[in-house]
Amino acid sequence: MNVGVGLPTTTPGADRTLVVEWAKRADTGPFSSLAVLDRVAYDSYDPFTALAAVAGVTDRVRLATMIAVGPLRPTALLAKEAASVHALSGGRLTLGLAIGARLEDYEAAGVDHSERGRRLSEQLAYVRGRVDEERIGPSRDGIELLVGGASGPAFARMARYADGYAHGGGPPRAFAGAAARAEAAWQDLGRPGRPRLWGQGYFALGQVEQGHAYLRDYYAFTGPFAERVVAANLTSARAVMDFVRGYEEAGCDELVLFPTVSDLSELDRLTEAVAG
Repeated sequence: MNVGVGLPTTTPGADRTLVVEWAKRADTGPFSSLAVLDRVAYDSYDPFTALAAVAGVTDRVRLATMIAVGPLRPTALLAKEAASVHALSGGRLTLGLAIGARLEDYEAAGVDHSERGRRLSEQLAYVRGRVDEERIGPSRDGIELLVGGASGPAFARMARYADGYAHGGGPPRAFAGAAARAEAAWQDLGRPGRPRLWGQGYFALGQVEQGHAYLRDYYAFTGPFAERVVAANLTSARAVMDFVRGYEEAGCDELVLFPTVSDLSELDRLTEAVAG
């Protein structure tokens, strides 16, 4: 199993210097990917802008959205942004898309959320070139496409249009259950092989309480469930390794660990934990 690391693009206090240096160190470390989250109504960086910024200072790692909320963007613009990052990075983009869980992002973007599932299906077909035949360049050829979500329609979209599935986080057993549904949907459509399976988690290996505070704020919209997210925050090297081992045993192909604190020492500690 590959292990990737998230960029600190949603954590408090992250600036250009931190994001760029974080990407440089990740590119020379044990990580296989750099990933970003997506919010509109939040103090955070746009995912495609962030990936474009680090494309020029990295050479090896894949650049991934885990996930981007597709329906928040016009379809042609989404395809253009993804294709641009893919080209500028030398063909390293993994594009994870889903409908998102926060209605306030739709309200802030001025987008009707009631048709978000249908819109995402149309966007997936468009990105694959089945609608515009890649009339809007650069070429999208070679973009690895993932779909996230936990509903039946989400798994169906993944199987029909994508290369794999992006799980939203949780313990290894939760990932295993979602992975089984993804593989079943894949087989139901008669696709050969199996879908690529991506998972994610959060870590704070130094400033633990600061990391917990960020997660409470980021997931405040879930109410009491936010405390379950906080409880799952990985706060020791042993916890990281147990989590990695659990996901590997559950059949994960790529596990991305997202920081909850904007500090390079967090990346250094994670590098030691993963390399050790």
